[in-house]
Amino acid sequence: MSAVHADAVAGLRLATLDDLDAIMALETSIFVTDAWSPALMRSELTAAHSFYLVVERDGEVIAYSGLRAVPGAMDADIQTIAVAPHARRLGLGRALMVAMIGEAARRGAREVFLEVRADNPNAQRLYDSLGFRSIAVRQHYYQPDDVDAIVMRLTLGEAEA
Repeated sequence: MSAVHADAVAGLRLATLDDLDAIMALETSIFVTDAWSPALMRSELTAAHSFYLVVERDGEVIAYSGLRAVPGAMDADIQTIAVAPHARRLGLGRALMVAMIGEAARRGAREVFLEVRADNPNAQRLYDSLGFRSIAVRQHYYQPDDVDAIVMRLTLGEAEA
């Protein structure tokens, strides 16, 4: 796993319910056709098995990510990751992913799973660079866009340090 630049972690912190509106603004602008509902995001932010982070700069939430990992379980799932368009290419996605992977490991997971849109090669490259490997395709998963989901897995013992 490649290193994260120090600037990328500036403003990285645990998400709280106070961040819900800012997260939803990003969610609905980035995931236009398949955004989560505020109720679902609220339940994720408050669930005991969830771990959500935001990146805040100058009072603005510009990125967030979430992990579902029950402590002691063998696997974890990256639920979501989003970076505002104006904040892309700064290493924020990598910083968030490294934090998610680290938390999964702290909770005892041996594998981390995620799904990524087949039409999102930039995200696929990021995940691949972190050691994730494609293991399956869920056809027609993202609706109403009718886009396949690529299921990816990272085996934590095999990830580079």
